Amino acid sequence: MNKESNPTGIKSWPKDDRPREKLLKKGAGSLSNSELLAILLRTGVEGSSAIDLARQIIDKFGTFRNMSHSDIREWKKFKGMGPAKIAQINAALEIGRRFREDEVISARQQIVSAQDIVNIIMPQMRDLKTEVSKIVYLNSDSRIIDISDAAIGTVNHAIPIVREIIHAALQKFTTSIICIHNHPSANLTPSHEDKKFAAKLTDAGKLMDIKVLDHIIIGDDSYYSFAEHGLME
Repeated sequence: MNKESNPTGIKSWPKDDRPREKLLKKGAGSLSNSELLAILLRTGVEGSSAIDLARQIIDKFGTFRNMSHSDIREWKKFKGMGPAKIAQINAALEIGRRFREDEVISARQQIVSAQDIVNIIMPQMRDLKTEVSKIVYLNSDSRIIDISDAAIGTVNHAIPIVREIIHAALQKFTTSIICIHNHPSANLTPSHEDKKFAAKLTDAGKLMDIKVLDHIIIGDDSYYSFAEHGLME
């Protein structure tokens, strides 16, 4: 049996029930998770349509969040999931993560507490397998100018470069910054290196009249704020 003769194939469905046609007619919000995923997959395999394959993937991972931090070896267990399909899905998941950040920057949200920035950053950082540092650049009204990566490291350690962070802050006409990094181990206890870095960044910021408001560690749905624990000078 080939895909063309497969009686369960999407091409054999009424046009209004096909995911792509349904999206164009009724909007993306009308589609189920499986239907959205099927559009990314585009094709199925012999004996199974794209929607069948999508349902298998949803059954395996449960949520898009779980998909986003899965190992590539888990994807290869599905028949028909080659590099192209895996890359398409991972690209779509990354677009979803970045959308929230872009939306916040465009709105110039005002940051008045650690929780404000955690609500923005948590979805992008809680599932990362390696330690990544981000810097939030704020204007004089504590509104977000930009959020950018400062360093990407190994699973245990990332060392942001203080000089580059301050240089970027000056270029963006920033008056204050917040440093954020994740702990893949989910242990929120600040390391000696974390404290040392926060002190160095704070000292460098003082020289350039840029206030370092906080250093936040992201775990799995939890966080540690240096400012809330009285560790920022």
